[in-house]
Amino acid sequence: MRRAAIRTFHFLKLILCPDMPDFNRNDTINLFSKLSLRRAWNGVKVLSSYYVSKWTRKSVQWGLPVSISFEPTTSCNLRCPECPSGLRAFTRPTGMLEKEFFRDMIDQLAPELLYLTFYFQGEPYLNPAFLDMVRYASGKNLYTATSTNAHYLNDENARRTVESGLDRLIISIDGTTQEVYSQYRIGGHLEKVLAGAANIVKWKEKLRSKTPYVFFQFLVVRPNEHQMDEARALAKKTGVDGIRFKTAQIYDYENDPNQLIPQHSALTRYRKKPDGHYEAKNKLNNHCWRLWHSPVITWDGLVVPCCFDKDATHRMGDLREKTFKEIWHNTEYVHFRRQILQSRSHIDICSNCSEGVKVWGD
Repeated sequence: MRRAAIRTFHFLKLILCPDMPDFNRNDTINLFSKLSLRRAWNGVKVLSSYYVSKWTRKSVQWGLPVSISFEPTTSCNLRCPECPSGLRAFTRPTGMLEKEFFRDMIDQLAPELLYLTFYFQGEPYLNPAFLDMVRYASGKNLYTATSTNAHYLNDENARRTVESGLDRLIISIDGTTQEVYSQYRIGGHLEKVLAGAANIVKWKEKLRSKTPYVFFQFLVVRPNEHQMDEARALAKKTGVDGIRFKTAQIYDYENDPNQLIPQHSALTRYRKKPDGHYEAKNKLNNHCWRLWHSPVITWDGLVVPCCFDKDATHRMGDLREKTFKEIWHNTEYVHFRRQILQSRSHIDICSNCSEGVKVWGD
């Protein structure tokens, strides 16, 4: 029975959340509890249409998204060197997701939707309505997740987070000492991160809640690659449910001007060439599961194909003008999926995509 559950978990992990750490019984049961016949049938339609498209090279889409990312805000308190939010480098407008707009969208999407991520760019807790939106989505029996730098997980916010029904909380912790942590998380304070994580653990115990499933995410870069074992020990000491090590996306990876690419080749998405420059490891096959099951909605209602389109340059439609279903099946989306199937290497946001690159979890 356990083996079957683990196999099913890894299937769901593959199609829904490849950044998930290894098997956790409570989290898996919780994810399964969100399924309904309508959501399961939609998942079958999406998966089958993806494979039909992959085999025939024709853009076919029979279902609606299984998973969606909403952007609570583009604002952030940190200045991480490989993040548009941190660099304040957006060319698109910046702002906050409005609660009423979000509710309208969830009412449209909830019957088929299973997994909802409150993250694209920015720090979610900077949106004052963030936890209210989590609570609303949880009330629709959606599996909800977010990623945070944990600087705003004070005692009150930690309690409200647990009470909101959030199912998964990813806490970024990219160093085990302040000196190393601040080399990437510029402007950040490690002690705040650890205190925030401890607050979540405390309120889960006080409220006797199994959620959120909380884990550290350790973005492996050159300054911190020597601290991976220490990070495992720190996660255990803090009482979080696990830790996941993630390879870093480097924008100018050919030159690596910030010297962030790890020296150990197994810890990076890139390989060093004889001339000293770098190239991406991943092979760009002409298909992409993300385009069939998991779009992104920006704070101001733009639908973009995936989380690698950070500046929303490939806009499939505007939800303030059309319904999601109209956009999901419109000419722009059909054309973009067809491009993926025919010549993915010619699409700019695909050139630095991590599809197929290994990540690790404990």
